[in-house]
Amino acid sequence: MNRDQFRGASRHLKGRAQSALGGVTGDPARQVRGAVNQVAGGAQYAYGRARDRAEDLAQDSRYLVGEVRDRAGNLIEDGRGFARHAAKRGTTYGRQAVRYADDHRASALLGLAAVAFAVGWLARPKR
Repeated sequence: MNRDQFRGASRHLKGRAQSALGGVTGDPARQVRGAVNQVAGGAQYAYGRARDRAEDLAQDSRYLVGEVRDRAGNLIEDGRGFARHAAKRGTTYGRQAVRYADDHRASALLGLAAVAFAVGWLARPKR
């Protein structure tokens, strides 16, 4: 409970007491002042609750931002690891392909010609 909630609740109770006293004594001005204090106290109490809730939400959002930052950092690090692994595997497979092409030149040229023919066949205009 913050200061506004406490002051609002006490002002509301004060207003209720004023209204009751004004009713007992027959003083309409005191009854009106009591009603005004009740409404003002209720409004101040509601403001205090809203401020309390806003502070809680701000604290929760700071916590969530920290969690998101930590998880994003972990995901970025994982992505970098996957990229390093993929680059290493790509380099290894590329070297193996170059070695195979050097060792089997006739097969590599025949395969390259077959791929070029297939691309040309697929790229030709339809009739």
